[in-house]
Amino acid sequence: MDFTPTADKLIPDLSPREELVVLARTLWREGYNDHLAGHITVNLGDGTLLCNPWLITWAELRPSQVLRIDLDGRVVEGDWPVPLGVPLHLEMHKLRSDVAWAVHNHPLYATVWADMGEVPPVMDQSSALGGGGELCLVNEYEGPVNDPASARRAVEQMAGASLALLAGHGVFVLGGSARAVHQRAVALEQRCQRAWHVRAAGSNAPSPLPKTFLDFMANSAGEGFLGFWEAAVRAELRADPDLLD
Repeated sequence: MDFTPTADKLIPDLSPREELVVLARTLWREGYNDHLAGHITVNLGDGTLLCNPWLITWAELRPSQVLRIDLDGRVVEGDWPVPLGVPLHLEMHKLRSDVAWAVHNHPLYATVWADMGEVPPVMDQSSALGGGGELCLVNEYEGPVNDPASARRAVEQMAGASLALLAGHGVFVLGGSARAVHQRAVALEQRCQRAWHVRAAGSNAPSPLPKTFLDFMANSAGEGFLGFWEAAVRAELRADPDLLD
């Protein structure tokens, strides 16, 4: 039987609010789990954003807790406070109308490379799946990112990049969909982990991947391949069957 897979056959229809929750939960499993830290925003295109609240970890977030805020960080809808570092997202969405989804957190391996002020090489093909342009390093500690001016300078340093290591801080992952930022975020942490392990093993060898492949993946504007995001969604729904209720 001929079967051409489509997203609607792989997972149930999800609202942006539900997608944000599932994204948070699956990235928590991937190492984006620094306690209360981290923000996910979704640009709704009407001057407001969806955002996870402060005081709730990504592992326990539910759709009813997701906030809607304006571009000045004021709560439009919801009963929880706004995350402390949300100016990073607010300034990004003001400057980058092309970005619908944004993820910030402090995953272990990526944050170690950010702390060292170094961009890790891509050592294997799975680590290259992020796409979305070159991974950039942003030295944004002219002031904390809860300061709008400092946050704006960090976004400006990213230029048009979709992936950034924020020196002494964490990561910023941007995209046009939940699928895009999920795949980029997973690949970024895997890239950082594998490169760390290779170096810890005593090797300083360059990436074995050909430059043509690395250039193709780095310059890919793709929104993630079908199935990667959907498999993660199904895993979260199996783990918590009442998540969308």
